[in-house]
Amino acid sequence: MQYARDDGQLQVQRQPPRLLDQLRASIRTKHYSIRTEQAYVDWVRRFILFHGKRHPAEMGAREITAFLTYLAVERQVSASTQNQAKSAILYLYKEVLALEVPWLDEVVHAKPSRRLPVVLTPAEVRALLLHVKGSAGLVAQLLYGTGMRLMEALRLRVKDVEFARREIVVRQGKGSKDRVTVLPENLMAPLQTQLAKAKALHDKDLAQGFGRVYLPDALAVKYPQADRSWAWQYVFPAAGRALDPRPDASGRQWERRHHLYPESVQRAVREAAKLAEIAKPVSPHVLRHSFATHLLQAGYDIRTVQELLGHADVKTTMIYTHVLNKGGRGVLSPLDAL
Repeated sequence: MQYARDDGQLQVQRQPPRLLDQLRASIRTKHYSIRTEQAYVDWVRRFILFHGKRHPAEMGAREITAFLTYLAVERQVSASTQNQAKSAILYLYKEVLALEVPWLDEVVHAKPSRRLPVVLTPAEVRALLLHVKGSAGLVAQLLYGTGMRLMEALRLRVKDVEFARREIVVRQGKGSKDRVTVLPENLMAPLQTQLAKAKALHDKDLAQGFGRVYLPDALAVKYPQADRSWAWQYVFPAAGRALDPRPDASGRQWERRHHLYPESVQRAVREAAKLAEIAKPVSPHVLRHSFATHLLQAGYDIRTVQELLGHADVKTTMIYTHVLNKGGRGVLSPLDAL
């Protein structure tokens, strides 16, 4: 911010926002998720630093290809990570800098791998869940029992748990789509206990003058007190409060109670897999894969599984059908016939 004197009066001359701030504003205008915003900003920052802090307007296809080549050769990142970096940089050129990109076809695009998902057996799931304790344990059970993604479970609000109808409404899932999934009978009592703990924490926050939670799509402006209501609170609140990185319409950053950090659940699941001696790469998302696979093994229709998972295309769900045939696509090995 600079100051200049005009006709004897002091006037404020505002500097244009920095490039990364422009990027954040553009992403928020398009209502992308906060995680997409963080990833895109981080990749653009890395791209600029890689080229000695040169402005992206001075660079083009050659510099982008050099950066992506560095990621693939030196850092040995996966194809999906490389393509995410490319998407972030091209978003900057198209949407923020508003530059023509006729050289788009010249930028290298990694061929993504098509891999079968890691799936646990029911016995392995049982052993894993026995070793995940506390709130992380309940989240892990929820992932396996409902097929939700980790962030969908952590962002679950009190109002979206329907005990009477035994269902959970998943709001703003991948692709900003809502869907309904099953609420397992075995989780009704643990979830009610969790809600009682969350309610006590919320009441304590209200008594201290806090108790606000993030609301999507400017609902806090339309309903000024909704962010303090019990219905909108997270089922799995964090242990402490923090400043929300997204300011409201007035530019104020509120001190709010967020949900559990995904890293804490990921760490708990990894440690549990070690204790259970499971010789597979295990993450919270593996429980979603196992949910889908075990439903298909139990004879449920693939369209039903598609709706529970929230897949837009049934072809995505069909990747789990590899388990319908026993090992090796049901083929009897000639070695077994000897």
